[in-house]
Amino acid sequence: MNDIGLKARILLMTLIPTGAMILALGSYFSWQAITDLNQQLLERGFMTVEHLQDPAAVALLNGEPEQVRNRLSATLNRSDVRAVSLYDSDRNILEHSGPQMHQPERTLGVDSLGAGTGLQVRRSDDSSRFLLPLIASSELLDRQAAVEVESDALLGWLEVELSHGNLHLRQYQTLLHTLVLMLVGLTFTGLVVSSLGRRISDPIARANHAVSRISRGQLDVRLEGQDSRELDDLAKGINAMAETLQSAQGELQQNIDQATEDLRQTLETIEVQNIELDMARKTALEASRIKSEFLANMSHELRTPLNGIIGFSHLLQRTELSNRQQEYLGTIGSSADNLLAIINEILDFSKIEAGKLILDNLPFNLRDLIQDTLTMLAPAAHHKHLELVSIIYRDTPLGLCGDALRLKQVLANLISNAIKFTHTGSVSIRTMLEHEDESHALLRISVTDTGTGLNASQQKMLFQAFSQADNSISRQAGGTGLGLTIAKRLVEQMQGEIGLNSQPGEGSEFWFTVRLEKSSQAADDLPYRPFSGLRAAVVEPLLLSRQALLHCLEDLGLEVSVYENPAYLEEDMIARSHSERAIDLMLLSSAASTDQPEVLLELFKRGSLVGGCKTVLLIDTTEHYPALDQLPASECQVLSRPLCTRKLLRAINRLFKPEPVSIAARSISLSQSITILCVDDNEANLKLVATFLSQMGAQVLTAMSGEQALDILATEAVDLIFMDVQMPGMDGPATTAELRMREELAGYAPRPVIALTAHALAEEQRKLLQCGMNDYMSKPISPEQLAHCVQRWTGVALEMPASADALESPPNRRLEDRERLAVLDRKEGLRLAAGKEDLAEDMLRMLIEGLPDERLRIERYITSNANEELLEVIHKLHGASRYCGVPQLRACCQRAEELLKRGLPNQVAVSQLIEAITRLQAAYATESA
Repeated sequence: MNDIGLKARILLMTLIPTGAMILALGSYFSWQAITDLNQQLLERGFMTVEHLQDPAAVALLNGEPEQVRNRLSATLNRSDVRAVSLYDSDRNILEHSGPQMHQPERTLGVDSLGAGTGLQVRRSDDSSRFLLPLIASSELLDRQAAVEVESDALLGWLEVELSHGNLHLRQYQTLLHTLVLMLVGLTFTGLVVSSLGRRISDPIARANHAVSRISRGQLDVRLEGQDSRELDDLAKGINAMAETLQSAQGELQQNIDQATEDLRQTLETIEVQNIELDMARKTALEASRIKSEFLANMSHELRTPLNGIIGFSHLLQRTELSNRQQEYLGTIGSSADNLLAIINEILDFSKIEAGKLILDNLPFNLRDLIQDTLTMLAPAAHHKHLELVSIIYRDTPLGLCGDALRLKQVLANLISNAIKFTHTGSVSIRTMLEHEDESHALLRISVTDTGTGLNASQQKMLFQAFSQADNSISRQAGGTGLGLTIAKRLVEQMQGEIGLNSQPGEGSEFWFTVRLEKSSQAADDLPYRPFSGLRAAVVEPLLLSRQALLHCLEDLGLEVSVYENPAYLEEDMIARSHSERAIDLMLLSSAASTDQPEVLLELFKRGSLVGGCKTVLLIDTTEHYPALDQLPASECQVLSRPLCTRKLLRAINRLFKPEPVSIAARSISLSQSITILCVDDNEANLKLVATFLSQMGAQVLTAMSGEQALDILATEAVDLIFMDVQMPGMDGPATTAELRMREELAGYAPRPVIALTAHALAEEQRKLLQCGMNDYMSKPISPEQLAHCVQRWTGVALEMPASADALESPPNRRLEDRERLAVLDRKEGLRLAAGKEDLAEDMLRMLIEGLPDERLRIERYITSNANEELLEVIHKLHGASRYCGVPQLRACCQRAEELLKRGLPNQVAVSQLIEAITRLQAAYATESA
């Protein structure tokens, strides 16, 4: 209906009621006419029967039915009469005129036409039959006195049949006339309505057309009179609207012109301001770049002499000094460490500001990382008598991939801040799993303290650079105020968040989340419940420390009983001494008897005598009792808090198993040999690593190329492989890939391959792990690093030589400091050789003997622009310099190798490397002379 026009609507509104009325009237009059025709037919039949009644009755009364034959035949001439029959009283036909009568379908009473006559009417579709009984009435008998018949006797039957042909014809004519009249009436009505509708629809169409033109902007359109009051009002309204719009358009155009002019002037002003802002932005960026570069340069400049101060302070502490001198050196050392921490924060902040801080993605063990961090910060907490404890929930995955160093930096910053602002109570670290899927885990690590707390204003500015919670002159805590800012940036770069919950006087909770990739390479390698069946007794009054200790002991499989004080433990130990429930292990905390440590020693002695009970003493890192040094290691082990799971496992193993038990629960004796293959194309490097491993009890095989290493591996059983990365022919990654393919084809278990590299960028480290290597180590390699790596990947604890002191890698020096670095440093070479003078001399001699050939190759490759070959030579020289006391040559090699790997201009760095080779040769010749 919505698509029908106005004209059609008017036509329908008129024709529908008119048509309905005409149809009703036509139907009524047609029905009335048909009824009249039927009534007339019945009346004619009655009249015909009535006309023949007396003659037929007389003929029957006289017994001469043939008397009415002519009359019956004459009756056929009447309208619609088809046939006439005369029957006797038994319905036997006496006379008949016309065709055979039709059989009737139904009988209709006609009392209204012949009341009291007994007339019966029988009708079919084609005819109507009128059957009348002939009765001997008294009047008829009076006229026929000679006939002796009883009055009211049945003489016979008279039947007249009328045809319906004419009736049907007249009915059809009546219907046809009615239908024609209806159609004529509807047609006439439609024509009249259509003519009248155009007088309404045409003005409306003209108005609609005018509105459409106005909508397209033709505002000069006007409508004339429409010969109708309502339509004239509509036309006047449209004309008024057009005039108003035309006037408004003119005003609007004027406003637009004015606004356009104002906007043009504004844009010119904004353009000028944008130019000024762009210049200001460039100036600010340049200032920020200069600031960051200055901070980085100053950090390096300060770190160089500071490393000297720290190093020589440590050396001086090994000499014989008075107590006062030792105290002074301790103050110098702690001050230098604090200054170094501040410089590191400034350097990290400058890297973050410059967008040059790139995170590694390497496997690490979360529990080891957290416990190592706590071990490093434990002295500061114990010095203030604070309880420092870590709890890792059991559903937390331990094997992860990420930047362990930066995660440790964030954690150490939060813990050190908590220790700094907490004077009594505890600092606890909780690690829990927030969410995980098949490949990643979202962790939440919180650091909770019982310190001073922070108000709302302090919390707002806490994560801002160079700001601190206490900025007053009398503030107790120092620092740059960059630690939390750096932590926030690192956490955000790890796809996490950082925040805090704190109330003044109620302590603080710093928390952060990190999303890390799961790793099977760093999964938990501790044995599952290795001490099941052993019964342990714990005396630890510190609540959080006791909770963490119980958590750790349950993981190791011990059956644990907790006692409030040593006295209760002693009583229960005596009661159990002769039963099957005797205590196998005591874990005693020094906090249980801080004033009288002799009580714990006495309890240890009684436990050893009564039931052969072993003891683990837990003390703070700041506590030192000379009597503890005299205790037998097979009966008592002393551990520092906070407790480390690996240290506890190792301590219990030493108490209950005479032979050392590996981390992977393999009982391997120190005397048991382990075979290690060392692969390096540099003879000096190969000799140094082989010497370290041989002195620690390992059987060492050596190879100077990847091909030679594969030949050895095909015939020898090797437990571990140390593989140099860059070698002529098959390099380290190619050799490892070939080895993995051979192992897979033969069905052998993959042997651990550890990459040895002098200088590896972050992306190179990832490539090393992707090619099939299990781990990597940066040269120079210390004996401690080798032993730790062997134990981690084989489970064998090598025996450290007595002269092997802790070795720190030589600091990475900037090339600009080469003039300040020593050309030849015999003391550093001795330290790199683990204190062995003959080995240090051999390493230096082999390096000096190879310098002429190396120099010629470097100069030849520079001339031919063979950067790949040049990088191979410098990398080999860099690896050799890592094990000798040649700081200047090492720094130049490192700088040149880094530039070559990054594809940056390297001509100056290579030239400085050649100069460093010349100076080293001259210095060695002068010293030898």
